[in-house]
Amino acid sequence: MPQIRITTPAAVLLAAAALLLTFGGPAPQVPLDTRAVTATADRDEASARGTAYVSTHLYFGTGRHDGHPPITEEEFMKFVADVVTPRFPSGLTLQEARGQWRDKEGDINKERSYELTVMYPVREAHARNADIEYIRRLYCSTWQLESVGRADVRAQVDF
Repeated sequence: MPQIRITTPAAVLLAAAALLLTFGGPAPQVPLDTRAVTATADRDEASARGTAYVSTHLYFGTGRHDGHPPITEEEFMKFVADVVTPRFPSGLTLQEARGQWRDKEGDINKERSYELTVMYPVREAHARNADIEYIRRLYCSTWQLESVGRADVRAQVDF
């Protein structure tokens, strides 16, 4: 084993610091916060309960361009029944809202809108993506709209 020779006070301090970093120092006297430990355990338990899902939120506007009247509630609900429900028969959530967005001309449009939420297992994401994109394209082409907003969020879900 090589020998270490310490000759100056600075070298002594440097050696002490190196030993302290290598082997650690005295443990601080900090009380254990049991609330933090419990919160972590609860979060871990909740994660273990659920299954990995994707929650997709679609934002449908009802305002139309070129003087056409807005999409009615009856028209929208028929679209949901005929197009969305067959692709997501296990369930969906629909909320009426007031939205606004900037169109391609830069105008701010305020309109009645709908937020549609569907959830599906992560393992089905590829197949469900095709369904969702079909819904978005058909809605836009049916009423000559620019877009349907989409937001995907990963979630742990338990029913």
